[in-house]
Amino acid sequence: MNSVYEDVRGLIVHGTYPAGQAVTEQELCDRLGVSRTPVREALRRLEGDGLVEPARRGVTVVELDSKALRDDYLVRAALEGLTAELAAARQRSGELAPAELTRLEKLAAEADQATRKGDFAAGVRHNRAFHGYIAALAENPPAVEVLDRIWDRIIVSTRASLTAPVRTGQVGEEHKHLVAAIAGGRAEDAAFLARQHVLSTMYALEGAGK
Repeated sequence: MNSVYEDVRGLIVHGTYPAGQAVTEQELCDRLGVSRTPVREALRRLEGDGLVEPARRGVTVVELDSKALRDDYLVRAALEGLTAELAAARQRSGELAPAELTRLEKLAAEADQATRKGDFAAGVRHNRAFHGYIAALAENPPAVEVLDRIWDRIIVSTRASLTAPVRTGQVGEEHKHLVAAIAGGRAEDAAFLARQHVLSTMYALEGAGK
């Protein structure tokens, strides 16, 4: 059942079923080649994740309104501030390996390159990988779990957060400053930069009118 859950979640997060689209259990059964029981269980879990809502026949992929999207961004900002702070604190304590910091720099560079090229799909993927790795370095499983759900909802509800004109160059610079703060073990700076980075994306998205 977990595999079916991941499969259906992937179809939604990657855009096969975009926000607002209705999806029936039978359609998913046919696409995935499984029975209704695992599909029904997967949809119940996804409803709990806030990705779908019940419809007359099956479910509808959730599309966050402006307030709900802002709420998710605010929670994401707070949690990513926390994970950046914890990652930097671990670096200050000598708990992070040089290879981990090298990987973080590589992920930041990949996100920046994709964003500057205007490759939205790759930009979203690399950007999420970068922030997800910071969360992993923080070693705080509850934060990682909540952030995963929030990232899913944000990605599904808007695919424009990296394409707002004023953010194209800023994203990469903000990532570099954040990496430097973590690498330098500057926990307070890392927390501030991470929060501001997320909030800047939120403001740019709001200004673009989604």
